[in-house]
Amino acid sequence: MVSLDRIIRITLGLFMIILIIFSSVISYQMYVEHTYRASLNSTYSYACTVTTSSTISNVTFFIPVPADIRGNSPVVERFSTRDIGGLPDDWTVTLFDTGKATMVRITTPGIVPPPETSREKPFSISLSSELPSGTLIDTREPVANSALFRPVRDVREVSCPPDNSGLPGTPRCYHYNTSLYADFRASPDTQVSVISSITGRNRWKIFEPGSNEYTSRISLEMVGEKHGWETVSGFLRNNTGKYDAPIISP
Repeated sequence: MVSLDRIIRITLGLFMIILIIFSSVISYQMYVEHTYRASLNSTYSYACTVTTSSTISNVTFFIPVPADIRGNSPVVERFSTRDIGGLPDDWTVTLFDTGKATMVRITTPGIVPPPETSREKPFSISLSSELPSGTLIDTREPVANSALFRPVRDVREVSCPPDNSGLPGTPRCYHYNTSLYADFRASPDTQVSVISSITGRNRWKIFEPGSNEYTSRISLEMVGEKHGWETVSGFLRNNTGKYDAPIISP
């Protein structure tokens, strides 16, 4: 028969093993979460490009500014302070909240390209900004929780085009519609385009670098002068990257 002392020793030994394993698991989880929190960096990348094949004059655009469903936008403050890379000195920018969307009104007497500009070699003005986010960006459900070009209408899921980013994950892609106002004078054969994009990205490093992101892009191509609202085609790719990082509690 096994003596009582031996039973006690075996029981204590098993208890110590369980305690060591439990402590190791807790320590590992705490290390992983602390490392994740310390290295987490969430940013938005914003860009807007106006391209024309010849001179346009008396220009006014109302272009959607990416904002969440509550109207919060990472770009608004940069426009307010004119802290946007590439913003021409003769462009006047004013922000408007329409109740359904946040718009930036851009006015300028004209856009005059260099003499060599043509339909084959158009002239572009590009605005851009890198914007830190104070909170984790929802890259899985950006329509509901992150900055997009609103109002978002007629959302429909589509097959994702080939992606050369090398990021893992199972991305999902959508087309949607929104609106843009364009008012300018131009010759009948002038080609003008407006393209704007927003990318929300979370980066971290625990044992190796990790990230996830979403990106959205709107684009409109016009021929000749315009004087009113236009329907704009939008594209969204979300759920791209890794989603095995710890959940951060509020």
